[in-house]
Amino acid sequence: MRFGRVVGNVVCTAKDANLEGVKLMVVQPLTQRLEPRGAMYIAADAVGQAGVGQIVTVVFSADATQAFPGPQIPVDASIVGLIDAATASILQGADEGVSS
Repeated sequence: MRFGRVVGNVVCTAKDANLEGVKLMVVQPLTQRLEPRGAMYIAADAVGQAGVGQIVTVVFSADATQAFPGPQIPVDASIVGLIDAATASILQGADEGVSS
């Protein structure tokens, strides 16, 4: 599981039928100190409530497809949690030794 900040959304006029009703968000990966790291990517919003500016937790690969009930959906990354401000402030002091 990784941290990211939602920086935008994706609008699709045509997409896979299994993605119908799924929000697609643009995510900037973050370090454990919540600093930007790496290239942005698109993640499906399994929570259904992620918005621009929010810090989220994201899972990848097979875990990303299992974040949704029903048939597997064709995604590589899924938002599975919304980080609240109190938790985020604690994470800013996290040790570097903890893997992200």
